[in-house]
This record gives sequence, structure tokens and C-alpha cells, in this order.
Amino acid sequence: MTITYMDSNDLPQISKKVRRQILEMIYQAGSGHLAGSLSSTDLLVSLYFGGILNKNDKFVLSCGHYAPALYAVLANAGKFPEKELKTFGQLGTRLQTHPHNLSLPGIETSSGPLGLGLAQAAGMAMGIKPNRIYCLMSDGEQDEGGVWETVMFAAKYKLDNLVAIIDKNGIQIDGKTSEIMPTEDLAAKYISFGWEVFEIDGHVFGQVLNALEFAKTVKDKPVVIIARTIAGKGVSFMEGKWEWHYASLSKELFNKALKELR
Repeated sequence: MTITYMDSNDLPQISKKVRRQILEMIYQAGSGHLAGSLSSTDLLVSLYFGGILNKNDKFVLSCGHYAPALYAVLANAGKFPEKELKTFGQLGTRLQTHPHNLSLPGIETSSGPLGLGLAQAAGMAMGIKPNRIYCLMSDGEQDEGGVWETVMFAAKYKLDNLVAIIDKNGIQIDGKTSEIMPTEDLAAKYISFGWEVFEIDGHVFGQVLNALEFAKTVKDKPVVIIARTIAGKGVSFMEGKWEWHYASLSKELFNKALKELR
């Protein structure tokens, strides 16, 4: 399907703020999942600030280690005070390093073990039609067999209110996805399983928003948006490097990264 792209002038500034907050949270906590949180920021900002989510729609974060990005977005959306972001990863905080669905408003499912979120989202999609369920996955979790069981399930039951988004940043915790467990060509795989597929640049807001809008028009099949992104997006010394999947920041590197995001 051909996508006509559109622009939004406000979203880049929101993304910049969210990325700064991600860095601050992880720096204060002493460690955290940086690369994926930064690569997925534009996707989450598009969902929450691009006029996509309706009142009764749900969002499932399958890759729970992206929690800093989701927390920052939810705080900016008014779900809880932004000052609470400073408690990320601390003892007794509501902002655990992986989301817990009873801790914060806007968290639909607890997540951490990869490959389970799509199954949760598919079950929700089956139960609350016509409301839409959006599920963000990492490309690393496409290694998981449970993902492909759910892919078959969703196609069989024609869950056209299910939209999966894959943050295709090319890395996982111990290397490049292309070297650890190659999953190319993802688009062809999903098409062969009966899904509608959109491939986009996950950092171009016009492409992200238009793919999400077109997803609403698809009938009788689930949708997957494969978003090509850059691990560590926005911080030059992190970009594209799997070593920043999970890491800590020295004060010097923290300040250097913040300077790039001003």
C-alpha cells in the first residue's frame, strides 16, 4: 500500500525532551537500557502525541526494558507527575526498571520476559473489539517462538484491531541481531503469515503517523509496522552500538549526551 507522508512540527521537540529524561533517569539510577529506549522514543511520541490513540485504545509494551521511554512519555502525557521520573529504579518507586501494571496509570501489562507482549495484546484485541490494541516489540524478540505462535493466531482470527510495531534497531544485549539470530526478511515473514505490513523509517514522524493511520483502515487481518530505527538515537557516541543496550553513564558522558539533545 502506498503511504502519503505528512509532517508534525511539535513532535521532534517532545522527543528531544523525552530523550533527555531517559538519560536523566538512567544516570540517576546508575544503569539502565539506553539504546532501545532512545531508538523507540519517536514511535512512542507519535502514538501518544500524534492523535493516534483513542480513548478506549490500549498500548502494550512487550519489550519491558524500554520502560524509561514509556515512563517519560506517560509523564509528559499527564498520567503522573514528571518529577516522579527521578525515582526510576529506586527502592520503593512506582517506576520499576520493567513496568508493573498495578503500579502506574497507563501501564496495561507487566512486562520483562521478551516474546510475551504480542500474545497479551492479541488476547486483548480479541476481547475488546472494535477498540484498537497497539503493541511495541523489539526486533531481538522476533527470535522468540511465542511471537510466531501469536502471529498465526492473530491472522487466523482476523484481528484487524491489533497493530504491532517493531523497533528494528538492529541490536540486542550481546550483539547485532543480524549475527545472533538473523530474522530477515521480517516483512516477507509477516506477509506469509497473513499480516498487512508497513515498512517505515521510525524517526520520520510523517511516515510513522501515516502508517499508524493507514493501519486503522485495514480489514480482516492484523497489521505490523516495521520501523527501522537507530539504537541510541540522538546521542552520537551511542548510535548503532549494541554495547549501549544496557549500560551506565559517567558524569562526563551524561553531560556530553545531554548537550547533544539541547
